[in-house]
Amino acid sequence: MKLEKFPKDSFVISTEMVLPNDTNPLHNLMGGRLLHLMDVVAAISAQKHSNRVVVTASVDNVSFKYSPKLGDTVTLEAKVTRAFNSSMEVFIRVWSENIPNGTKVETNTAFFTFVAVDQTGRPIIVPKIVPETDSEKKLYEGALQRREVRLMMAGRMKPKDAKSLHQMMKDGMSNEE
Repeated sequence: MKLEKFPKDSFVISTEMVLPNDTNPLHNLMGGRLLHLMDVVAAISAQKHSNRVVVTASVDNVSFKYSPKLGDTVTLEAKVTRAFNSSMEVFIRVWSENIPNGTKVETNTAFFTFVAVDQTGRPIIVPKIVPETDSEKKLYEGALQRREVRLMMAGRMKPKDAKSLHQMMKDGMSNEE
């Protein structure tokens, strides 16, 4: 197993067409269907990074900026932004395109967390991630704070132990002066 990988090694892109069975009575893509597609593309990305079976550990806030319509294509892009011990944060970006009209809009972004597991279902160590581009470095740096928020929300970390969040708040306060 490689000890380090790059975000581009885990990059996955998937495109689906919004069909009648995927829509609600308003002919918009159902949110649950989109979450399913996001979970699948993110899991593939995490598997590419870890070379292991992965399980979904958490899904961050998913806001719906635009509803893909019946007949639109939905393109999902995913890549690992940071790896911790056995967990990986995956960033997903979703685009909706109406090909006949020539319009394309970003509909969603989200962060999913996956845990790599061995044959018995126990967490297993994953390779570290080495960000290369400025945007990858920014996502990598923010991942620690997002992780602490996730752990606090799950009741697995006390706010006083969120050292990275405390430092971010302290830095933010000193920048305002």
